[in-house]
Amino acid sequence: MFRFARLPRRLGAVLSIFLGLSCGAHAQPKPLKPVTIALGTQVINVTYPWLTLPIVLGYWKEEGYDVKIVTTGGSLQGIQQMVGGNVDFAQMDSAPMIQANTENGVPVRGVMNTLVIDWGIGVLQGGPIKSITDFKGKKIGVFSLGTGGMPLLKGYLRTNGIDPDKDVQIVATGAGAPALEALRTDRVQGLMFWGSALTGFRNAGIDMRVLFNPEWRRLPGFTLGALQKTIDNDPAMVEAIARGAAKATLYAQTNPECVRQIHWKNFPSTKPTGADEATLAKWDLALLNSSLDSIKSAYDLSGGKYIGAMDAAAYGRMQDFLLKEGLIKRTLSPDSMLHLKPGFMEAVNRFDRNAVIDAAKACKGL
Repeated sequence: MFRFARLPRRLGAVLSIFLGLSCGAHAQPKPLKPVTIALGTQVINVTYPWLTLPIVLGYWKEEGYDVKIVTTGGSLQGIQQMVGGNVDFAQMDSAPMIQANTENGVPVRGVMNTLVIDWGIGVLQGGPIKSITDFKGKKIGVFSLGTGGMPLLKGYLRTNGIDPDKDVQIVATGAGAPALEALRTDRVQGLMFWGSALTGFRNAGIDMRVLFNPEWRRLPGFTLGALQKTIDNDPAMVEAIARGAAKATLYAQTNPECVRQIHWKNFPSTKPTGADEATLAKWDLALLNSSLDSIKSAYDLSGGKYIGAMDAAAYGRMQDFLLKEGLIKRTLSPDSMLHLKPGFMEAVNRFDRNAVIDAAKACKGL
């Protein structure tokens, strides 16, 4: 049985899922330890299987943890919630993580790399914007002004001779329908969003082209992070959370359609509306596959051996980009911002892969 719980407003919208396990007369040996993960978005749809599936499938409960997912207004807010002691982890973009370390001395550490930079600027196919240079004097919509895509957008504009602070206006539109309406009504002429969000706009019937810098696909994107003190105080918990996410990633890659069905069953409020069942299923599967494509790119970027592995060189390239664009004033060793303890990623991936694959093929958990 599932229920949604509310936390204090300062934590934003909270998704708290409790699985009722039938355990008969057997008492649980010890209570589950609560863990909270901040996710830098306001809509938990089908595109975050590494965070939603471990709860539904019981992966984290098997490790001894009761995990809640808390939505926030963006990556910066997720970091702030960690610093404030409200959450244990934050799913954030790599740029704010690097900035927290280099500019503010906040010891945020990457624990696992989930996605590459799959952002882009969606523009109307038949509209006046044909290239990035056409944005001079125009408006670009973003989820929020604190989103991790801001440094990418500003750097892309600067590289093409456009001053992002003078030549264009960047507008916070929110996500989903409000952003799409802003584009449709010409309040903005482009939408700078992550890959699955752009897929969602296409699902809504927008004939859209996407502008992006090809180098972005060689940079780490969404990263699960924790403060150094969290890692030091409970390394077993950090390993267990990452392992549950890795197992869920493999499950999702094995059977995306099953994941779509599981998500609809357990998160009915996030099911899309406005079309027949077959069309809605097609839309959500397209969203999920967009996310899985980025997950696969992140896996390949980090050596193609361990799910969630982090490549220090890729984070170094991201840091160099931020420095070049004047978004940070100093650099640190990329290794110092990542949890690269020998054996950690091997332990994260130490689970029965065949069992996970077989369960996914059989769609166990539906």
